[in-house]
Amino acid sequence: MTHDDDLTRFAEEGADPLPVADAEGFVDHEGARIRYASYGSGPTVVLLHGGLGHSGNWGHQVPALLDAGYRVLLIDSRGHGRSTRDERPYTYELMASDVVAVMDRLAIDNAAFVGWSDGACIALVLAMRAAWRVRGVLFFGCNMDPSGTKEIDENNPLLQRCFSRHAKDYARLSGTPDAFGEFVAAVSLMMKTEPNYSPDDLARIAVPVTIAHSEHDEFIKRDHADYLARSIPGAQFILLPGVSHFAPLQRPALFNHAILDFLARLTD
Repeated sequence: MTHDDDLTRFAEEGADPLPVADAEGFVDHEGARIRYASYGSGPTVVLLHGGLGHSGNWGHQVPALLDAGYRVLLIDSRGHGRSTRDERPYTYELMASDVVAVMDRLAIDNAAFVGWSDGACIALVLAMRAAWRVRGVLFFGCNMDPSGTKEIDENNPLLQRCFSRHAKDYARLSGTPDAFGEFVAAVSLMMKTEPNYSPDDLARIAVPVTIAHSEHDEFIKRDHADYLARSIPGAQFILLPGVSHFAPLQRPALFNHAILDFLARLTD
């Protein structure tokens, strides 16, 4: 796997293509049709993608997890990728309930979670609200209240390339291909006010947590990641050098190593 530090390859081609799924389909839940795909066998790892993206953004991670003997479950968050949504506002708790609905359909009692950005927020909601379904969470690029975010530099070329890729993928995958602007506005509204959890909320998380933060994250403050590591009991913190909020795409080998180390911790 080569480096794609400036996201030129991602902008042009997207992530690596996903392998053929062993099972795939939709689950109807709370006014939406939630798309899922399952790969391999073994302990289940759920990969939850970031805001405006879709599960195909994990194309560099799925083969590494399959090679290591894990079953991988991918889910398109509501309104993202091939999943639909209704007219109600986005919330992380609603999207977390979608994940549980997919797990119920597939008879998955519990799983390890790897969440990226918005996907990490969803995974941590599950750790707080449905801990019995969660073996552990590795979250990357995640904030637990609005104070953890930076001012966004809309002229950043990496962000522009990523946004361009998201727009193309939305037009290709969505059942409402002309509604990208409305989609972005709805997700952005959620991001401005959520999540908004207190230190007491974080202190009640009782599953193993690894907090991964990138050296050059464009969205999340380093001191917020440190705060989360202090506030979640037993949380481990790792800094990913030389990468930004898009580490799974920029340096897949580095990010995959962090995932596999986290999963090994769950079996120690």
